[in-house]
Amino acid sequence: MHVPPGYHHVTVTSAPRTVYLAGQCPLLPDGSLAAGGVLAQTDQVAANTARALEHAGATPADVVRTVIYVVTEDREVLSSVWARLNASPIAAAFSSASTLLGVAQLGFPGQLVELDVTAALE
Repeated sequence: MHVPPGYHHVTVTSAPRTVYLAGQCPLLPDGSLAAGGVLAQTDQVAANTARALEHAGATPADVVRTVIYVVTEDREVLSSVWARLNASPIAAAFSSASTLLGVAQLGFPGQLVELDVTAALE
């Protein structure tokens, strides 16, 4: 297998408790979409993910799988989202088994980023 750039191909855990987060969207507490483009939405997704993990009693270090969805066909945009997440307060989550995908659209009008997360707790 090739050496991946910052993530693992496989993550194995024997943790007895698993946490599955619904796709974390770039929505503000009032339900409105974060303004400012793909990187601002990425920041909001990271903040929402941090709150959801904390609510479940987990940390980014407990994450064993992420799937990042970005509305784009541009590899530079994908790379910028990956870099932004890896510089965020939840960066430790992306050293696990991670997948980054460019997609045609997401659920909310104007939504550009979504993040699925699975964590394993001892």
